[in-house]
Amino acid sequence: MIKNEELEAILETIDLRADAPADEPMRQYYFIKKARGIVNAESERLGRRLTADGETFGCQMNAKDSEKLIGILENIGFEMIEDESADLVFYNTCTVRDNANQRVYGRLGFVHNMKKKAPHKKIALCGCMMQEPSVIEKIQKSYRFVDLIFGTHNIYKFAELIVAMYSSDSMIIDIWQDTDKIVEDLPAERKYAFKSGVNIMYGCNNFCSYCIVPYVRGRERSRDPRDIIREIEKLVSEGVVEVMLLGQNVNSYGKNLEEPMSFAQLLQEVEKIDGLERIRFMTSHPKDLSDELIQVMKHSKKICRHLHLPLQAGSTRILEAMNRRYTKEQYLALAHKIREELPDISLTTDIIVGFPGETAADVDETIEVVKEVQYDNAFTFIYSKRTGTPAATMPNPTGEEEIRDNFDRLLKVVQETAKSRVGRLTGEVHGALVEEINEHDSSLVTGRLSNNTIVHFPGDVSLIGKIVSVRLVESHGFYYIGQLINENPS
Repeated sequence: MIKNEELEAILETIDLRADAPADEPMRQYYFIKKARGIVNAESERLGRRLTADGETFGCQMNAKDSEKLIGILENIGFEMIEDESADLVFYNTCTVRDNANQRVYGRLGFVHNMKKKAPHKKIALCGCMMQEPSVIEKIQKSYRFVDLIFGTHNIYKFAELIVAMYSSDSMIIDIWQDTDKIVEDLPAERKYAFKSGVNIMYGCNNFCSYCIVPYVRGRERSRDPRDIIREIEKLVSEGVVEVMLLGQNVNSYGKNLEEPMSFAQLLQEVEKIDGLERIRFMTSHPKDLSDELIQVMKHSKKICRHLHLPLQAGSTRILEAMNRRYTKEQYLALAHKIREELPDISLTTDIIVGFPGETAADVDETIEVVKEVQYDNAFTFIYSKRTGTPAATMPNPTGEEEIRDNFDRLLKVVQETAKSRVGRLTGEVHGALVEEINEHDSSLVTGRLSNNTIVHFPGDVSLIGKIVSVRLVESHGFYYIGQLINENPS
């Protein structure tokens, strides 16, 4: 991430009469400057500043990508608004489940009517969904009004692609199947001033049989730890107190570096950064979670007491079919080890119901795991077939009604155990990072505990971005009502 003043100094040196540089990120700086000229000319023609709106679907990796896209748009002259009537709309898409795809198609139908009334309007699609060939075919056939399509591997080229889009009367499609390239020092616009996601790696090598992510995000590639540390130091200098280290499987970090570094070692380096108060990360694959990481978390003063440890299924038979590469017994042994070493840890998980071939007895095993581990929260999903994955070709004799019944049984247990687990802190005082004014009651603020539990308590806008001491007065299932103790917790 580059500061605006640094970028402006570089742009002053760029001569647009020359050919675009071949090397990154200078090539993108060249196109940022070129795109500015295009946007300024269009603004003059319309008699107003051009506007843009970005809609993000999916995970925190997508949210981080969108911050980069917004940063580029702002630097080339767009005013960001939250309205799809904007002159340029981008949808950063997710394809983990089919309903995510359908939501995007629904939005395209909506903005098409707007484009008919304002032909200058530009529509851009990017992200994971765009990496699927069948999706591109459908858009080319049924949504020919879309102006720009690009994928997950060339997000950094957004300024260059905007120049191409405004220079063409036809749909621009730029999809890469894979890349080993990581481009640093591009502009980004953070959603929060006090916390930020930080990508530490991209892609995934696990190839779980139900998951499309390795096919759309590519193989694992880790950022240089020096670039990560440099980015976090810059964020802290700008007022950030909490970072979320992001990767499809953070436990695999560093394996492809010229000088290998484990994720646990990276965490130790991040912890040394003065002024940084909290470190979070996601997501951890159970098969790669090391004793080294557990010990680093145990002795850390900054790593938050929350670990997201996806289970997906509690039946070893189903786990094997999912290609998860651990058994029910291995997962339970790991969970018990974590609980033993980190008694105050909050464990959350993901669970899929209705995987091909799953029976009611398999779901019973999953329920057994939920009861034994006692998750603070579990994100439960009904299996969504993704074309191109091995699971998509597996027969599934279980009917939709039975799958729904199994899902409801599991959800009931998840809610019961989570309510009991979360409520254990009632009456205690904990530090909470205040994130926003409560969206339902403006007399309250909403904060987040180290263990990721939400707490609402009386306060005002002056508290946002601060870590304050809060007494947890009442537990309401997955959140607390609290009372502010002071603004400087120990």
